[in-house]
This record gives sequence, C-alpha cells and structure tokens, in this order.
Amino acid sequence: MKAADLKGNERADYVRNMFARIAPRYDLMNRLMTVGQDVRWRREVIRKASLTPKARVLDLGSGTGDLAFEALKQHPTCIPFASDFTLEMMRTGKLRPNAEKLSWSAGDAIQLPFESETVDAVVSGFLLRNVADIRLALEEQYRVLKPGGMMVALDTTRPRPGPLAPLIRFYMHTVIPTFGELIAGDGEAYTYLPDSSEQFLPAEQLAAHMVTTGFQKVGFRCYMFGSIAIHWGGK
Repeated sequence: MKAADLKGNERADYVRNMFARIAPRYDLMNRLMTVGQDVRWRREVIRKASLTPKARVLDLGSGTGDLAFEALKQHPTCIPFASDFTLEMMRTGKLRPNAEKLSWSAGDAIQLPFESETVDAVVSGFLLRNVADIRLALEEQYRVLKPGGMMVALDTTRPRPGPLAPLIRFYMHTVIPTFGELIAGDGEAYTYLPDSSEQFLPAEQLAAHMVTTGFQKVGFRCYMFGSIAIHWGGK
C-alpha cells in the first residue's frame, strides 16, 4: 500500500513522522520544487484573506510559519497564530527572524485547540490534502472563524488531463523525488507528495465541499499548469 492510500490515524501518524524528518529542508525544497513560485502564491493567500488592522489570523498546518510571517509582512498590526501537529516543523520555524511575534501552538486540523468564532482568517499552505478527514478539517476552520471571516487555502490539486500532463507527471514522479533524496535525504517523503496530489480532490470538488460546509462566495484559481490551486470562502 502506498503511503498516500493510508486513512485515519495511520495517515496522520505517517504525515506527522514524515514532516518531522524533512523539517530542516522543508522550506528549501518548497522553493526548489516550485522554482520560487510558492512565495508568490503565499502572498496571494494573504491578500485573499482581506485582513483588517489587528486581525487575528490562524496559519493552520503552519509548518515553519510561512503564511503567518507573510501576514505580518503585509499587515504589521495583525495578530498571527501558527498551529501544526508536527512539533519539529514549528521548532524549525522558531529559529526564523521575528519568530517571537507569532503565537505557536500544537494542534490537529481536525480538532483545533481554539474556541469558536475567535479568528478573523484561517489560512493554510499545503495542508488539506494531508488531513485524515477533509470534512472535519473544513468544519473546524468554519467553526473557529468569526462571522465575516475568510478561509484561504493553498494546495496541490489533481492535475487535469491535457497535452502537458505527461510532462507534469514526469516532473512530479521523477524530478521531485530525486530532489528530495539529494537535498532532503528523503526520497520517500517526496514520492508521497505526487501520490497524494493525484489522489486529492479536483479543485471543483474541494470548492463544492466548502460550499457544503457553509462557506459563502467560494472561489478558486489554479496555477502551475493546473497542479496548484488557491481556494477561498467567507463565513
């Protein structure tokens, strides 16, 4: 069985252990895999969150805090929270400049340690395809949002058929695992990435799940030849 086929607690344990192993090289690998485009996508995530002065923003599945740091960069008065269930990722994030300006907390996306209607925005980067239960993850994000708040998610999406599909598949299944082995010393982790991306929901289906959860004015935009998407919705 492939790692991407795991369900429930087995999937959660695998994902947690995998990210713990690659934490020191995670940010570098993201920049290399996307040719630096992930920085631009994260800027767009924060713009879509429509933060107001002193807004409370939750970077969920924060890893090393990329989105929380970007929120501070765009909105210096915001109050950023970084939450992840992999402690090693957050320990790496706490070594970054200005890490003391973030409130770090351990938390699982399907059972958040936050009270209802307490944050103005929930943002995430490459989280949703890894959660054990997408329905619960969306419901939890909806729960903690204040009325009028925004949820914005950046993630891979199932590649669409087309003339570039073979090239995308080669890049995901050959180039990325090779980078992962050479740079992060963990080819297995970067085999999981393309496998989980191909098994994740198409962008349209994720948008439909968001509508079912209760989000309004749901939309999405695809990038990188349709292999990346940013979704957004309001409460």
